[in-house]
Amino acid sequence: MKRIWLAGVVALFTTNAVAVEAMKVADLAAASAHPGLQHVARAVVMETAQDGAKQQRYTFQPATQPQVVVMPAQGVWNWQGQGELHLRVQNAMPWAVTLVVDIDGADTKQHLHAVVGLPAGPAQTLVVPLRAVSPLTFGMQAGPTRPFDDHGRRVLVANTVAGALDLSAVHDVRLSVPAPQAAQSLLFGRIDVVPGEAALHEAYTGIVDRYGQYTREEWPEKVADDAALRAAVRRTPPAGSPGNEDRYGGRLDVRLQATGWFHTQKAKGRWWLVTPEGHGFFSLGVNTVKADDTRTYVQGRAYMFRDLPPDRGAWAAFYGTGDNRNAQQGAGAGRCCDHGQWFDFYAANLYRVDGSDWLAAWRKRTLARLQAWGFNTIANWSDPALGALHKLPYTRELDIRGDFGTVATGYDWWGRMPDPFDPRFAPAADAAAARAARGVRDDPWLLGYFADNELSWSAYGPEGRWALAMGTLHGAARSAAKQAFIADLKKKYGTPDKLAAAWGITLASWDALDATNFPAPAPSAAHPAIAADYSAWLTRYASRFFRTVAEAIHRHDPHHLYLGSRFAVKTPEAVAACARYCDVVSFNIYADVPQHGFDAAAMRKLDKPVLISEFHFGSDDRGPFGKGVVSVASEAQRGQAYARYLQAAAGDPEIVGTHWFEYVDEPVTGRLLDGENGHFSLVGITDIPFAGFVEAVRKANAQVQAGL
Repeated sequence: MKRIWLAGVVALFTTNAVAVEAMKVADLAAASAHPGLQHVARAVVMETAQDGAKQQRYTFQPATQPQVVVMPAQGVWNWQGQGELHLRVQNAMPWAVTLVVDIDGADTKQHLHAVVGLPAGPAQTLVVPLRAVSPLTFGMQAGPTRPFDDHGRRVLVANTVAGALDLSAVHDVRLSVPAPQAAQSLLFGRIDVVPGEAALHEAYTGIVDRYGQYTREEWPEKVADDAALRAAVRRTPPAGSPGNEDRYGGRLDVRLQATGWFHTQKAKGRWWLVTPEGHGFFSLGVNTVKADDTRTYVQGRAYMFRDLPPDRGAWAAFYGTGDNRNAQQGAGAGRCCDHGQWFDFYAANLYRVDGSDWLAAWRKRTLARLQAWGFNTIANWSDPALGALHKLPYTRELDIRGDFGTVATGYDWWGRMPDPFDPRFAPAADAAAARAARGVRDDPWLLGYFADNELSWSAYGPEGRWALAMGTLHGAARSAAKQAFIADLKKKYGTPDKLAAAWGITLASWDALDATNFPAPAPSAAHPAIAADYSAWLTRYASRFFRTVAEAIHRHDPHHLYLGSRFAVKTPEAVAACARYCDVVSFNIYADVPQHGFDAAAMRKLDKPVLISEFHFGSDDRGPFGKGVVSVASEAQRGQAYARYLQAAAGDPEIVGTHWFEYVDEPVTGRLLDGENGHFSLVGITDIPFAGFVEAVRKANAQVQAGL
């Protein structure tokens, strides 16, 4: 054994690191002197935890980055052969505290970074893998973030670690609390590094039970057997109060023009959707009301699941195979287990409740629930059979697919932008409209059509607005959009030298623009023509897209509304073009209130109705690890957030409806599409409603319908 100093900390270091189970890096409790402290106070008196372990209290003072730095007095550590850093830590505060762990190499480019939320409560062993990992490594977007019992030891694993580290030359370990507003006290014990990744693997082992529920936590809606499942699912929801509404859900006290179809109308300064019978309609919808959207891959992850039924006999109907690999799609990129055999927990639970007739029973029950909870629209991506039952108005979607060209913006979350200048795009849009309208074009219960979803109109960052224009010029010469853009520039400038002067670039000939990966310049104050030309192109691009799709929809269905393309990232040019060719402009707005997600003043000038086509609030206390795009601290706060959002929407005269995403919770281990695994829904994967939340939703929906 060799005695070394770690920033003043006396510790024992084993020279043969690989041969031992644990290598002691430091003991922050038994230290005879202070480690490197920056805006951190170390208590003099040592404390003893409930399990008898010695711990030392460190208080992180209000500062930008108060931290404890642990490092060898001389040289570096050699951690070759080690897989995890283990740190004994306890949060001494009555609330969760964020702890940042940074491990630096001797080379300044070598660095690992992890951020964890330390819950209040007993001490635990914090485990930091000594390599870059994320939940995507295990096939899901969010991983377990709470401590679990690992053979009698309370363990919390940092499931996301970024960076890279040469384990043969480790310079220091830094423990920090980011910008605390008040003093935060943590108790530390010893730090070890150990070989292998046993704790990381254990964090994902046996985490899903036979019903698809997370095994390591309890909540009111969780069930333990089939009898409890059947009783909870079959519980009849309270009947909705009879409203002053027509058969489609329109308000009888808001009398507008009747056309026999859903349409839009502005009256007394407010936009409305209008029912076929001529009554004002504020659309309260739910997305993805379907029984087959909760499948999750089991192939390659069998160790995560307890008591999976056999893939034969009656259970074979709930197994299948799929492949969700897509090199051009940012969503889910880098995850494992994105193809192979899957299992559908939700459908299997419905079978447990209602037997072979489970789908018909689910449709009847689901429609009754939605009506009782005050919803009046079956929104995007839902089971078509629900709309066909004519209990609630519904929407349809155009999924425009084909071999037409695309343009990359760098965002590309769901794929690259369709190239509407490619001659193959219009036929693809026409085919999509024909498919969507088949069997519904003469149905008065149909509200209208969405065309695609969250297209890459822009990107993030300071140049995000111009990403589509820059991506067009960056593309290959064969790109139809690129050739159209070049033609516009030739028409405006005439000669390449005039364009070069306006843009402040070198351009020897027009042929230079044809080059693949042409370095399109970013707009600048010194050359305002760049932004002006890019803006003109964005307008032309969006106009071509929306006009083509609108013509396709109206060709196959002259009766119903074009509800837009569900903006996520967007540009002013795209929104204006949408308002010109669509009946409604739809936005997926994940924010505390809708006005924080779109330019309400601009929409008033465009004088077009707005539909919030997606929003939600999630938490992580009902099983799935993800908290959604907009999270709240607990299940109880989801209902409060819903009511606040709905009141803000209903108070805006441009907004004609809100559609919640989504009906059923996602699988703990991630959905097939992209591994998303959040809790932000109305019912769990057992089909049991989240009682407190749906009651808050019911009250909020009723208040909005009565108060508009």
